Amino acid sequence: MNTKEEIIRILEQNSEYVSGEKISEFLHITRTAVWKNINALRNSGYSIESVTNRGYKLIARPDKITPEEIALGLKTKLLAKRIDCYDRIDSTNEEAKRKALAGAPDGSLFVAEEQTGGKGRLGRSWTSPAGQGLWFTVLLRSSLLPSQAANITLLAGLAVCRAIQRNTGCAAMIKWPNDIVIGSKKVCGILTEMAAEMDRIEYMAVGIGVNVNNENFPEELSVKATSLRLESGSFIRRVPLLQEILFELETVLKDFPLHTESLLREYKSRCVSLNRRVGFIRENRKMVGVAEDISPSGELIVRCDDGTKFPISSGEVTVQGIYGE
Repeated sequence: MNTKEEIIRILEQNSEYVSGEKISEFLHITRTAVWKNINALRNSGYSIESVTNRGYKLIARPDKITPEEIALGLKTKLLAKRIDCYDRIDSTNEEAKRKALAGAPDGSLFVAEEQTGGKGRLGRSWTSPAGQGLWFTVLLRSSLLPSQAANITLLAGLAVCRAIQRNTGCAAMIKWPNDIVIGSKKVCGILTEMAAEMDRIEYMAVGIGVNVNNENFPEELSVKATSLRLESGSFIRRVPLLQEILFELETVLKDFPLHTESLLREYKSRCVSLNRRVGFIRENRKMVGVAEDISPSGELIVRCDDGTKFPISSGEVTVQGIYGE
């Protein structure tokens, strides 16, 4: 925990004013250093009141994503021990991959207030307006085999679904493999990219984009997209939600592969794709059927009208009643 984080923690734990002298003694720094750090926090959006002979008092915290805010109250042991925050960046996934090549450690977190080149699955763009959502990537350096990567994608969806429901009360569900939906609209997308050899994963970049406080969307997205604010009717603080997602992600990763069966059972219970008619492409032919199951390796099992079963591991799958389809 750095000095600014320590000062926030001290002010947060005290409802009354805390003297600069007391802060300096506790942190073993000069009162000038306390003053400089207080000013730096104010410049970051914290409202800190100061009164002569009384000290400092935290009035309000910003809804801004900073390393100090994320670190305070973070419940993870591995994830987000390194935190890189950006006001504006091309893509947190791209940054994670760049930093992975430079040696960034397992669990590194990359968060942006705005992305100019956010990416979704199948090469689609992801709209990432400033200050409205959570746009972040977790870097994983795993001992898992490349064949198990699909499971990580599903687990990320499960973790986000759990966190949204616990943090907001919204009934979040999963459209296979890892779109998070509320009702028939998408509130979160997940893009997992990796560098791997035949027998090992060098790194995985798990990119997550959550529409948090968006109040409207471009016309072409409005029929498919929603936000937590629109669904809950309330403003949602982003950092507590981010902390909850990170905690749930670390939990499911720790439980895998030991508790694969129970995790898969929970995933299925939250998956809106199951027991619905779905469409998919196989050998350049549009096919339809009913999604019956999800295999232990993460494939969607679809039974077509002629009784043939197909395991689907990738590609676009449309689901009747979701996204207006």
